[in-house]
Amino acid sequence: MARWPSGPLPPPATERPRSSSEIAELYLRHLIFDGHLRPGTRVPQDDVAAALGLSRMPVREALIALEREGWVTLEHHRGAFVCAFDEQDVRDHYALYGLMLGFAADRATTRGGPDLAVRLQALVRDLQVAEDADDCERLVKAFHAEILEAARSPRTRTVLRAMPTLVPGNFMAQVPGAADAQRRDLAAIARAVRAGDGDKAAAGYGRLMRRHGDQVVEVLASRGLFASGLNAGSGF
Repeated sequence: MARWPSGPLPPPATERPRSSSEIAELYLRHLIFDGHLRPGTRVPQDDVAAALGLSRMPVREALIALEREGWVTLEHHRGAFVCAFDEQDVRDHYALYGLMLGFAADRATTRGGPDLAVRLQALVRDLQVAEDADDCERLVKAFHAEILEAARSPRTRTVLRAMPTLVPGNFMAQVPGAADAQRRDLAAIARAVRAGDGDKAAAGYGRLMRRHGDQVVEVLASRGLFASGLNAGSGF
């Protein structure tokens, strides 16, 4: 059985979600994604609580949420163990994101009106010259938000909110090449929306998210997070 390596836990990130359990959940995501907790490792709940200055209860709540998303598995009387990532599941995850965002883009093309294309083009222009990862992340999120708002599809928002996040923190900073993929494909999506071609806009999102799936697989593989033969289960 894999165990927590010796040495102190790294400090938590500066992001501060709204509740104690969300703080613990984000911290645990970082520990796993950054390779501090390896597949099959038992999660040191007391150490995590101490590192965050929290009681054990929010850590437990965070682990329950992470189990639903495939990050960990909870074993009675044994604790929580980090799941191995599955390469095809990671790619499927981003393909599903592409389908949902593509659906929204198709709807937005017909429902958003002429001003939508203008707003998207302005965001794309800013993104082309943005160099800071935080600026890139903000502009990309604003682009997706414009699409979702114009789609006027609450059900699509609900489905997207329910999908787990594989990369904690700033995606553009964590995943090499992610910003370049966003610049290229969001520009193509904006052009398709301006042309009134919903199918092409949807295809652009599918292409973008497949690229992201490949990129995230490379990151996880480089950190040794695709493990086989573990009794701790398989995530995603």
